Amino acid sequence: MTAPAAPGAGVRLGLRANLAQFSLLVVVNALVGGTLGQERTVVPLLASRTFHLAAFTAALTFILAFGAVKAITNFFAGTLSDRFGRKPVLVAGWLVALPIPPLLIWAPDWGWVVAANVLLGVNQGLTWSTTVIMKIDLVGPARRGLAMGLNEAAGYGAVAITALVTGYLAEAYGLRPAPFLLGAAYIALGLGLSAAAVRETRGHARFEATRHVAAADHLGGHLTTWQVARLTSFSEPALSAACQAGMVNNLNDGLAWGVFPILFARYGLNVGQIGILAALYPAVWGAGQLVTGALSDRLGRKWLIAAGMLVQAAAISLVALGTTFSSWAVAAVLLGAGTAMVYPTLLAAVGDVAHPAWRARSVGVYRLWRDGGFAVGALLAGAVADAFGIQAAIWVVAALTAASGLVVAVRMYETLPHPPGAGEG
Repeated sequence: MTAPAAPGAGVRLGLRANLAQFSLLVVVNALVGGTLGQERTVVPLLASRTFHLAAFTAALTFILAFGAVKAITNFFAGTLSDRFGRKPVLVAGWLVALPIPPLLIWAPDWGWVVAANVLLGVNQGLTWSTTVIMKIDLVGPARRGLAMGLNEAAGYGAVAITALVTGYLAEAYGLRPAPFLLGAAYIALGLGLSAAAVRETRGHARFEATRHVAAADHLGGHLTTWQVARLTSFSEPALSAACQAGMVNNLNDGLAWGVFPILFARYGLNVGQIGILAALYPAVWGAGQLVTGALSDRLGRKWLIAAGMLVQAAAISLVALGTTFSSWAVAAVLLGAGTAMVYPTLLAAVGDVAHPAWRARSVGVYRLWRDGGFAVGALLAGAVADAFGIQAAIWVVAALTAASGLVVAVRMYETLPHPPGAGEG
């Protein structure tokens, strides 16, 4: 009689050992980013030009809906992927996305756009969270920063390309329907690849758990979901510092998404120019992560995150001071560079600290806080802009971003394991 296979039999960790599946997940996450990118240039202009929403608090409701729903979905994505597996959650996220382009194309009033963004929040929460978790599962501890850099570079590179292309489509053919047909193609392809070609990775996390050494192993591998939420949000210094930095990062990303295009239009830029600026920031962000994710594997996480938040604060201040396409282009490059320093490094830090047995849930909690920043940013920026003007809203967000970087410098400890786990690569 054949003996039962040992736990983890046939499972290998590392980027090289899992290159085919890892590469497929990079492609899938690019499609996830493209689904988000279809809105970056066009939807803020729909608010002002098609639906004639004058108040910022009304115009930014689509970001509020997106951010609130995505934040909550992130939390459940981690929990569900631990319970049912990663692949079913990924496929479910794509199924939810199918109605989004028709809603945006045929929306007779702003409520339809908000409804589309509720679905977009669910889609992004399930699909992006799951691709992050699956890549962390596959690569193990030694290349975690590189893995997150590749993941986020693919996603936000696609956001940038799609924002640029939809800007040109809108300039040539109008705000609807052409830009959203591209989003429909992304969703169909993402669903097909995820259902037919992506393989389950939960076994890799279970294998890693049998030989795990991490920054917070004293916390143990058997925690309830409530304990994971409390540790990640408040009591574990590195995890809680990452949560607040992630929230502020996406607060300023929400500002860039919802407010910057309206500011640029007020200074006379056309839709094509606005599309270039809307693409430039995530393009630098996406490409930069190919460097910064791997750099964090060598230099560490803490100071890359703290410095990146301060660079973002400087960039947002430059947007408030600028009045020309050239000055805003410089600010967009700087904002993208600062965000690239922060984004994959925060995810890698969470992966460093969290035990594999509860890592997916911890990533979900972190992403709940991070993407809650969209909702907080929409409320804050809208209220301040309506009360004191658009520049005042931008200055407030710049100050909050600088303060967040200082919190990381004071509260976070270095999470990078030394030396990295042997045999990964």
